[in-house]
Amino acid sequence: MVIPTGFDPGSYPCVRSLSRRGVRTIVASEHENVMAAASRFCDESVVIPPPDDDLLAYRDALLGLAARPSVRTIVPVRPRDQYLFARYRESFENYVSVVTPPLETLNVAIDRVRLIEAAEQAGVPVPDTRRLGEVDDWSGKQIVKARYNLLADEYLDGYSERDSDVVKELEHLAPGEWPDREELHDEMLHEPIVQEFVESTDEYVFCASYDRGDALATFQHRQVRGDSYTGGGGVYRETVDIPELDAVGRQLLDHLDWHGPACIEYMRGADTGEFVLTEINPRMWQSLACAVHSGADFPYYYWLQATDRADEIEPKYDVGTGSHLLYGEIGHLLSIYQENSPLVDRPSLPGRALEIATSCYAVPQFDTLRLDDPMPFLSGVQRVLSGDR
Repeated sequence: MVIPTGFDPGSYPCVRSLSRRGVRTIVASEHENVMAAASRFCDESVVIPPPDDDLLAYRDALLGLAARPSVRTIVPVRPRDQYLFARYRESFENYVSVVTPPLETLNVAIDRVRLIEAAEQAGVPVPDTRRLGEVDDWSGKQIVKARYNLLADEYLDGYSERDSDVVKELEHLAPGEWPDREELHDEMLHEPIVQEFVESTDEYVFCASYDRGDALATFQHRQVRGDSYTGGGGVYRETVDIPELDAVGRQLLDHLDWHGPACIEYMRGADTGEFVLTEINPRMWQSLACAVHSGADFPYYYWLQATDRADEIEPKYDVGTGSHLLYGEIGHLLSIYQENSPLVDRPSLPGRALEIATSCYAVPQFDTLRLDDPMPFLSGVQRVLSGDR
C-alpha cells in the first residue's frame, strides 16, 4: 500500500497498523523527515513532487507508484488525495483500487456551503452559515473560515489543473467587530464563509468507513485538547459511544450515499445539547491513532475494502481509550503563548501544562511515542520546535 504524506499524523498509524497485518507499505512524500518514513515499520520511502507546486506532477508520481505490480491501493491521507482519486478515477483504477466517493459527492464535502445545505436536508443541526459578501450584521459572535477545504480548478476560476491550495486559517470575531473583507479574501485566496460561533461544552468526532451508502464501521471520540487552545485537530482525545452522535453522523453520511473513509467534527451546543456540524474530512484523520489504539483499525478496514474483502471487517472499539499526540500537546502550549481569540478565554499556561502532565501520567498512551519505534516521535518534536505546525 502507498501512504502519501506531508507531516500528516494519520500516516504513522497507517504504517504501524498495516505492518502488523503483513501489508508492505511505501511512504511517499516530498519531505525526507516525515514521521511515517522514520518508522522502522516503514518498508520503503520515496520522494515525490510536492502537491503545492504542481498537482498533476504529484498525481503522476502517485500513478507511477500505483503502476508497480506489487501495489494494490493508495490510502487517502492528504487533503488532495481523495480529490485526485475521484477526479482521475479511471487513471488510478487502471492500476489499483481506490475507495473514494464520486466527484459530485466529494464536492459537497469540500464546499462548506453545499455541505451545510446537505446537512440541513439530512436533519443534522448546523451553525448559521453565509458567504462573506452576504453578511452585513456583525453584532454576534462569529468566525470566518475557508468555504472550500481544498482550492482547485474544480471550484475556482483562475486555477489550472496544476494549481491547488489548502487553507486552514480561521478568524474569530468579537461582537461588533467589522472585518476587512478584502484582507480576508486575500488571506484565504477566495471568498470565505462566516459562521455563528457555537457555544459548546465539548468537541466530538464521528468517523466511519462506508461502502456505497452503508456503514462498515463507525467510531467516536471526545476532543479534550486541540492543536490550539481555541480548537483545531485533536491532540488528546478519549473514545466515547453516544447514540445521539452516532445518529447525526450516520444521518449525514447516509444522506450523501457516502463511500470510503470520513471524519466528521461536531460541537455539542451548551444550551441545546445538540451535536452541531463543523466540517467533514473525506480521508484519514489526525486522531487516527486513537481509533487504532481502541481497536477501530481503519487503515486495515481501508485495505480490506480496497481488496474486495470488506466482509472481513469486524467493527469494534473500546470506550474510554485515550491517546496523546505528544508533540501536538507541545504545540497546544505554544498556542497559549502565541495566539489570541476574542471568543475563547486563554487558559493559564502553568495550569494547562499541569493538566497535560497529569493526563499523560494517568493515560500513558501516545500516538507516536513508542519505545519500540522512537524516531517518528523525535521527528515530530523537531518539526514543532522549528515552528512548522
